[in-house]
Amino acid sequence: MTYILAAIIVVLAIVIISAGVKVVPQSETRVIERLGRFHSVLNPGLNFIIPFIDKPKTIYTRRVETTVGGRYLVRNTVTSVIDLREQVYDFPSQQVITRDNVTTEINALLYFQITDPKKAVYEIDNLPNAIEKLTQTSLRNVIGELELDETLTSRDTINTKLQAILDDATNKWGVKVNRVELQDITPPESVRVAMEKQMQAERNRRAEILNAEGEKQSLILRSEGEKASKINQAEATKQAQILRAEGEAQAIILNAQAEADAILRVAEAVRSGNTDPATYMLAMKYIDTLREMTSGKDNKTVYIPYEASSVLSSIGSIQSLFQK
Repeated sequence: MTYILAAIIVVLAIVIISAGVKVVPQSETRVIERLGRFHSVLNPGLNFIIPFIDKPKTIYTRRVETTVGGRYLVRNTVTSVIDLREQVYDFPSQQVITRDNVTTEINALLYFQITDPKKAVYEIDNLPNAIEKLTQTSLRNVIGELELDETLTSRDTINTKLQAILDDATNKWGVKVNRVELQDITPPESVRVAMEKQMQAERNRRAEILNAEGEKQSLILRSEGEKASKINQAEATKQAQILRAEGEAQAIILNAQAEADAILRVAEAVRSGNTDPATYMLAMKYIDTLREMTSGKDNKTVYIPYEASSVLSSIGSIQSLFQK
């Protein structure tokens, strides 16, 4: 009988000790109630409580999850463990209406962390469900202030606004909202088709503008090339004409100098023969003229004026000059 009583006492002692010793893992905590009232928050590690008087607070949560087939699954959980790590909630897609009355389906991700376990337990019932509903309503309000084009191109702005709204609203629940991310923004099929057509038209317009700019630049470059070519040709023609004129002038000067030298020599030779140089030159001109007049086939008869006889009479003197 004594052994049985001792065994019972040992078992009761083990049960009491195990009920009074709580080991809390890292990044977790538990809220302890003493006789139904809040008493303390256990820290990670070894903790001691009064058995049967101190009890961990039981937390009831209800979450709606989306299965692989797209069906919604309601999950109810009962636990006394409070996770202090950053958590992510993937909320089901919801329909929101933009400012230009376009119904759009949006899926959001929420990253949050419990900073005050006491508030998270006592200030709100079913914290995950409350955060989900708050996120949905806040998302509708933010998207309702934007048009569809702004919604599609302003994800960062929407994320920042949502993060600020949710962080301010959940502060009294002991929750810190770190960031919000919009996963998918899906407009209706008709709107997507219209947007694709608009994008294609915009691409075609840009392509036509680029082609027109290219043709414009090509015409400008071609005209500048033709202009430069004509200028070069004109400059070359000018230089050629200048060189030709300089050559002709130089030839005339040289011919004149040669003729002047010839005249001076003839004049000296005539003067040495006691003959008038002017008469000699005039006679030579008549001789050249007679040669041209008698060069033709039918020129058998030549008429010369009477006044030329006196000039031709000097040919004899010229002949004597050449004999000398």
